[in-house]
Amino acid sequence: MTVARKRAILTADSVPMLPAHVRLIFNEKRDSWVVLAPEKILWPDDISVLILQNCDGARSIGEIARALSKEFSAPFSEILGDILEFLQDWSDRLLIRLAEQSGGKP
Repeated sequence: MTVARKRAILTADSVPMLPAHVRLIFNEKRDSWVVLAPEKILWPDDISVLILQNCDGARSIGEIARALSKEFSAPFSEILGDILEFLQDWSDRLLIRLAEQSGGKP
């Protein structure tokens, strides 16, 4: 019997992190960032890389959105919505985990 996985619903208070099986590394040969996961290689765009680099298991999505909103002089609500949508998709694909799902430690 298999147990169904409960879908994590991300909010501005969620604290995202990359799970141990997912790595964000810079590929010098291609001069770009790459995400390595079991049986997956992803080439995120520049904005996705900025979001992922901030998923450290210490900052909430709201804090990440606030920082990027200031950096890009963009409306907080727009940035927050875009980040939530992006990270929810990655969470659903098991490429992002919430810090509390890992015992609260990155």
